[in-house]
Amino acid sequence: MAGTIQSLILTTPSIVTRPFPRRKACPIISRSLRISPSRSISTIIRCCKPSDETHGSGLANGLNWTKPLLNFAADNFLPLALVGGVAFGLANPTLGCLADKYYLSKFSTFAIFIISGLTLHSDAIGGAAKAWPVGVFGLCSILLFTPYFSRVVLQIELQPQEFVTGLAIFNCMPTTLSSGVALTQLAGGNSALALAMTVISNMLGILIIPFSISKFIAVGVGVSVPTSQLLRSLVFTLLVPLILGKVLRESFKGLANFVDHNRKLFSKISAVFLSLVPWMQVSRSRSLLLMVKPAVFIVAIGMGTLLHLILLAFNALALRSLSAVSGGSKSIFAKKENAQAALLVASQKTLPVMVAVVEQLGGAFGESGLLVLPCVSAHLIQIILDSFLVNLWLRKDRSSNTSKVA
Repeated sequence: MAGTIQSLILTTPSIVTRPFPRRKACPIISRSLRISPSRSISTIIRCCKPSDETHGSGLANGLNWTKPLLNFAADNFLPLALVGGVAFGLANPTLGCLADKYYLSKFSTFAIFIISGLTLHSDAIGGAAKAWPVGVFGLCSILLFTPYFSRVVLQIELQPQEFVTGLAIFNCMPTTLSSGVALTQLAGGNSALALAMTVISNMLGILIIPFSISKFIAVGVGVSVPTSQLLRSLVFTLLVPLILGKVLRESFKGLANFVDHNRKLFSKISAVFLSLVPWMQVSRSRSLLLMVKPAVFIVAIGMGTLLHLILLAFNALALRSLSAVSGGSKSIFAKKENAQAALLVASQKTLPVMVAVVEQLGGAFGESGLLVLPCVSAHLIQIILDSFLVNLWLRKDRSSNTSKVA
């Protein structure tokens, strides 16, 4: 019995042959499955992935052209808003006339100057104290000297006459509220001086404009201007909201910080409010505007361009003369930063104040839409020309720095 059991344990089992032989698995595949079961899945996904990437890159390439377009719109928001307002007023005047009926223009003007007060830095006025002679010249040029060129503008014969009158009124305005300071900063000029001239000229301008219009425009056109009434209207429409915005800024530091951190947003809001005024005025005067020949409007644009070039030449010559009589190259007028600030700020005229003045005049000089339209183009042209001038200065500085390094 024991021998039988021992023979059963030691005997090897017989191999059973099957009718169909078992096929051996490929050693490479079996090894890959044994080591990393997910590798085959990843291979399949990898094969499909390029098609997704192709679609994704195609979508990205399709969206690439929108980024420069959005950047251009953000950098040129004000000109685009003004042109859009004028175009919309010409295309569909119904909404513009309805908005004008409910005095939306007065609200938008009030809002513009509240925002100007909110964004106003008072410390810059103290920072410009060292260059006060240049600042005094700039203020005199803005408020006293350059308005005299309005008489030259009024000598031009052009129909409709409102185009000429509008440019003459535009020439009596104080400096721009933001673009002069922005261009001065870009050029590396004395931005504190530029801001001080901007603030003071707009404050004083509201008081001086009625007398300038009465002296330079009304006499030439043959219209009497109620100076005291216009002064009162401008004080309540422009000066009061400007001071109100400034008081709010100084009273609430949190509000001031919020405005400073969102200056681009407030600039865009102000541009939207500004574009509403020409939109309503053009809507109201659409029938007359459509009667104007394109050639006449091109002439008006040329007049605005020529006017700005004359102001630039006048201020440049005056600064050069003051520099020559007050110490030459050592004069405070010869300092590049001061000269750039004075030239840019004293040669520009503001559109919002002009629009507010035309609103207050109530049609005394003609249709408001015809008065404002050439000034919109003149406002855009002066920014474009001064941008080219700033780029010229920057290129000149870069070339001089390169030559010094060499």
